[in-house]
Amino acid sequence: MTGYNPVDKTIKDGDEREQDCNAAVQSVNFIQSIINQDNETNVYNGRVHTRFPPEPNGYLHIGHAKSICLNFGIAQQYGGLCNLRFDDTNPAKEDVEYVESIKEDVRWLGFDWEDREYYASDYFEQLYQYAVKLIKMGKAYVCDLSADEIRDYRGTLTQPGKNSPYRDRSVEENLDLFQRMRAGEFPDGSRVLRAKIDMASPNLNMRDPVLYRILRATHHRTGDEWCIYPMYDYAHPLSDAIEGITHSICTLEFEDHRPLYDWVIENVDPEVHPKQIEFARLNLTNTVMSKRKLRKLVEEGYVDGWDDPRMPTISGLRRRGYTPESIRDFCDRIGVAKSNSTVDIALLEHCIREDLMAKAPRVMAVLNPVKLVIENYPEGKVEYLEAENNPERPELGTRKIPFSRELYIEREDFCEVPPPKFFRLSPGKEVRLKNAYIIKCNNVIKDEATGEILEIHCTYDPDTKSGGPASGKKVKGTLHWVSAGHAIEAEVRLYGYLFNDEDPESEEAADFMEKLNKDSLQRLYCCKLEPELANAEPGSRYQFIRHGYFCVDTVCSKPGNLVFNRIVSLKDTWAKLMKGPEGKTK
Repeated sequence: MTGYNPVDKTIKDGDEREQDCNAAVQSVNFIQSIINQDNETNVYNGRVHTRFPPEPNGYLHIGHAKSICLNFGIAQQYGGLCNLRFDDTNPAKEDVEYVESIKEDVRWLGFDWEDREYYASDYFEQLYQYAVKLIKMGKAYVCDLSADEIRDYRGTLTQPGKNSPYRDRSVEENLDLFQRMRAGEFPDGSRVLRAKIDMASPNLNMRDPVLYRILRATHHRTGDEWCIYPMYDYAHPLSDAIEGITHSICTLEFEDHRPLYDWVIENVDPEVHPKQIEFARLNLTNTVMSKRKLRKLVEEGYVDGWDDPRMPTISGLRRRGYTPESIRDFCDRIGVAKSNSTVDIALLEHCIREDLMAKAPRVMAVLNPVKLVIENYPEGKVEYLEAENNPERPELGTRKIPFSRELYIEREDFCEVPPPKFFRLSPGKEVRLKNAYIIKCNNVIKDEATGEILEIHCTYDPDTKSGGPASGKKVKGTLHWVSAGHAIEAEVRLYGYLFNDEDPESEEAADFMEKLNKDSLQRLYCCKLEPELANAEPGSRYQFIRHGYFCVDTVCSKPGNLVFNRIVSLKDTWAKLMKGPEGKTK
């Protein structure tokens, strides 16, 4: 188990050494205050037992990461336990693929549920018997109204509902009908089991909610054993109780469901009465978090699957190159609140930059190459120059990079008629080649038909090499480069936001798809990279000098056919936002 605690922000690395990630004292959030009070009053005999309860009907996203970090982190802080439970009560939308992806995501984030992997389907018989108990108590009944009729009978926020004509069936009739529902005598949707609560309740969730429905669909664990399935609002609190959960932490949209959660627990009266606590879900700019909307993007082919690097799914972020440390740090920084708000995606980008700044090796990559020929450099000569792997971490050492007469530089680093303050290469101007020499442009060779620049011809000053007699000579521009005869080719993918609008789910657009960014992916072919990257492993991360942080794609990249995803650019808008007018951190 990775010993990460989002409360005190320590990480236990592979050498089992704990490193302090933040020396600042962190204030107690409202969830911790509730748990502290429960512990003081001995509500649960000092126990703290949480759970992360995903529905296996899609892939997890960055919003779920917040819940994962919170539930596992709270358990770790209090020396308690956290379960992984799949609320698999709707077989029509669930799949073992989603189950496996969820487990992979939780492990990747650094958390371990040990032997506490549970499923709501583990309790189907027990949940059925609890429903029988409610019928015998006169608190549940079989209703023949259709879904539309139930909706019409429920009323509105300003008008009370009407009792179902089947509400006063006898206990004996309800028991018989419910048993026959289980036996498969009735067609799908023809009957439901409803709680008998209050059709005039100001909370619509308490107006005789549905507890069971008939649904013939093969379940990924129980097969065709069942043809009736419990509703989430019924199965969830009882699953919590069965597992001995003390604090059922969920997002704010379930606040109105809490009276029903408590009603189910109080009337079934299991041994443990969990306490539901709601916190604000994560909303992120330029992103949609609805699993239904994410599924639409996948199923209609707007993205290349759930793990597309543009997706906010954990698998998409992982494939893009985000680290678990950066996502945990992001979840720490946004904190836990009672009211909904939207977090700027720039903060997430800041977290990955900050993490990779100290980890990722620096390399040179030319994404839009043009050939540069050093006319006075000996033909056939190759020398190997020394370059730092990461100036932030000298212990990572140096590497040797080949230098020769013919190089590649970025096409945009040269301009025949430069604008003011253009400090890169232009005719008659000098620049330094990073880790190498100062060069001066003499002339260019163009395609006669198109006018496109084919080659830039320069001379170099051999005394300006590091350690040479003129190594201290100052020029305003420094360019990255790669040796033409040694460069490897790769495809580089540049990603933009999937949605142009900061709030793609706002009411201004009839359909969130109207705000889809059609230019969110740019593929660059025949990019030229240092030979150091020829054997780069899938998932390995680098800083391409001046371009940003990149990751070897884990799906499309193959030996001899490298594909790099840009994780994030070097420009840190969040860091700038956090600077005051005098450049001091806010």
